[in-house]
Amino acid sequence: MSFTGFGVVAGAALTEAVRRAGADHVEPTIADNLAIRTNGGGGHGGGWVLDDGYAGDRFPSFAILVPGDLPLLTADPDAVRDYFEAVLPIVHSVAEPGAKIVFGSGTARTAPDGMPAAEAHRRFAEVLRTARDTAAANGLRIALEPLSRSETNVLHSVAEAVRFLDDTAVDGVDVVADLFHIRNEGESLDVLREHGARIGHVHVSDRDRRPLGAEGGDDVWRDFLAAAHDGGYRGSVSLECNWSPTPDAAEAEIRRSLDLLRRSGAELV
Repeated sequence: MSFTGFGVVAGAALTEAVRRAGADHVEPTIADNLAIRTNGGGGHGGGWVLDDGYAGDRFPSFAILVPGDLPLLTADPDAVRDYFEAVLPIVHSVAEPGAKIVFGSGTARTAPDGMPAAEAHRRFAEVLRTARDTAAANGLRIALEPLSRSETNVLHSVAEAVRFLDDTAVDGVDVVADLFHIRNEGESLDVLREHGARIGHVHVSDRDRRPLGAEGGDDVWRDFLAAAHDGGYRGSVSLECNWSPTPDAAEAEIRRSLDLLRRSGAELV
């Protein structure tokens, strides 16, 4: 066995194209997609409901947990808790048992100018504990995603995320390995071998989030999957790419990318 399945990160508009393309799973985005606001504005707390289009389905993983207009490091902790307590039961209602939630949300977790890094880490650790505990109460698991410096100023590499979790004693949270961010940060793929036991989810794409095999791409994604496999990762892999805006073209790109993923995965058995 290489990996347990190959899926695609997608919003509601692409869900059916992903399924037609033959993905093993869809990885829905949460904020303002799977969970939509009832007040049409900036409310958090209880102002969220499930998008009816997802009702009755079950998903093994989810992405984009927090909307960009909830500043996690400066908001009242009660407002942060209220958000998780409102949204995570919604996710639970369409989740497979033990489903993973990728905690990236770069805009929401960005520290304001002037906040010392140590203080930003302390505050984010508290946020992460709240998310972890609320998720666990709903049968879900949080996985922390390091993000490129272009997206946030808090936690940029797999190695940094592992150190952060250890230094702040936030247990029960794995790390997401996303090739796009690993490339952008120039992190060695050896980190996936070194910290393989800490990897809880994987996102893959070609160069600059292109579909696999796209013009201008390369084969680094194959090396990335091999490194994750060498490190002992055997969970699911999700494509997170910039697909064509036309549904038919996007479906063709997704199908081709999945085919390449499966061929590469078969070689790792």
